[in-house]
Amino acid sequence: MSKVLILGANGKIAHLAEHIFVDTTDTSLKLYLRDAKRLEDFVNSHDKLTEAIEGDATDVQNLIRSMKDVDLVYANLAGANITAQAKAVIEAMHAESKTRLVWISTLGIYDEVPGKFGEWNKKTLGDYITNYAAAAKVIENSDLDYTIIRPAWLTDKPEVDYEITQKGEDFKGTEVSRRSIAQIVVDISQDPDKFKRESIGVNKPNTDGDKPAWY
Repeated sequence: MSKVLILGANGKIAHLAEHIFVDTTDTSLKLYLRDAKRLEDFVNSHDKLTEAIEGDATDVQNLIRSMKDVDLVYANLAGANITAQAKAVIEAMHAESKTRLVWISTLGIYDEVPGKFGEWNKKTLGDYITNYAAAAKVIENSDLDYTIIRPAWLTDKPEVDYEITQKGEDFKGTEVSRRSIAQIVVDISQDPDKFKRESIGVNKPNTDGDKPAWY
């Protein structure tokens, strides 16, 4: 049985991943979030598989304690201090000799989104892209076995339907479901060599356009 630490465990993608984990795998979960009470019901209903840890993602010592006995760290983090969080995660992983990291980022961090959609995305996200690009650079410059996931604009559609682009390739499409991203995270946990030391763009096929369909 493998064990996964989920940072930012109350996020929407993280929630979906947690349910996929407990429904389809024997993976044990550590759920790290600012307010552990938010996931109290989930933990209590899956007490043999999950535990909740309260803490901030920049608290290196708490991260170190949380990483004991885990096989993979999945970071579903956000905020203006995302680069500081990335540095803290790397420091804690080094301290505990952990290597496998899955990091959720965003599209556009390499200026890889072409055409009018790329222009719209850059204008709409603004500093959000700059912050996530800086955090991704910190991850990529580390010696960790990372996977950076760059989703298109996210939907709540109950589907797993996606295609992958690599760093250096033009991003495709405008949208993808959160469930698709969650499934990729779970799949990586079950096959740790999958997308290792890669930064992948993820979109739903045939969703090209000047902006997401709901805008």
